[in-house]
Amino acid sequence: MQRRAFNSTLVKSLAAASAATVAGTVSAQTAPKRGGKLGLVLGGGSARGFSHIGVLKALEESGYKADVVVGTSAGSLVGAFYAAGYSPWQMEEVALKVRDIDVADLNSANKRGMFAGEALQRLVNDYVRQQPIEKLKLTFGAVATNLHSGEAVLLRSGDTGQAVRASSAIPGVFVPAQVGGNELVDGGLVSPLPVRFARALGATQVIAVDVGTKPQNNVGNGLYEVILQSFEIMGRALTNLEAKEADFLIRPDTSRFSSTDFGARKDLIQAGYVAGRAALAELSRKVAPNAKAG
Repeated sequence: MQRRAFNSTLVKSLAAASAATVAGTVSAQTAPKRGGKLGLVLGGGSARGFSHIGVLKALEESGYKADVVVGTSAGSLVGAFYAAGYSPWQMEEVALKVRDIDVADLNSANKRGMFAGEALQRLVNDYVRQQPIEKLKLTFGAVATNLHSGEAVLLRSGDTGQAVRASSAIPGVFVPAQVGGNELVDGGLVSPLPVRFARALGATQVIAVDVGTKPQNNVGNGLYEVILQSFEIMGRALTNLEAKEADFLIRPDTSRFSSTDFGARKDLIQAGYVAGRAALAELSRKVAPNAKAG
């Protein structure tokens, strides 16, 4: 009887220990990651890039503040403002105030692009108070493509406006940007959602925001619309591949907007905000907030 009682007690103890071990394992697997540097990756998308601002609003309201920001094309524009210290609400004010003519400098002297890109560079530098990339408040990088080698280039120092200009220089739309003796064009050609570059800059956890969408049957009649639609077709598979490298992905529903619909800025910002708020419950289970909720 004593041996049976002993065996029964031993079995129960082992079972309890096993259950505790399993529970501890499950808890460890489901606990959100904490510590380290939080990276924010903002993908390209032309006009749809305005939805990045809405996502940032939702993240900041819930206590997520990036330490590292990397952007491609439209994402580099939003990322530069964010890294310079602008809040998402301040960025929204700027976005709704800036006119198309402020960034669209028609180019007649150079047959390599419809726009020179100098106006965009000047606008960014004016807003960041002429601060170079290395002087911005957050670690920032803009991704461009070397036109001659086809390699991705991470711009980490120097003229902030020039970096954004290079990262956003859609071939055929903008004249290639000259940076350090190299001709650079839109980073979306080779890295539309540059997660790996955020990790290269020290991010241990990465939230990526993909504002693009699969190609829609909404091609306009102009050259600009045809080029952007071609970009979307070419870049979708690459974006999906890069998205797998992120710890968490947010994809605003921008399917009802054309990539040339710059008049829908307010609606695009709202679409980003809705997507950001909807993602928060799942995000909090994978990545812990790292700042005070705004």
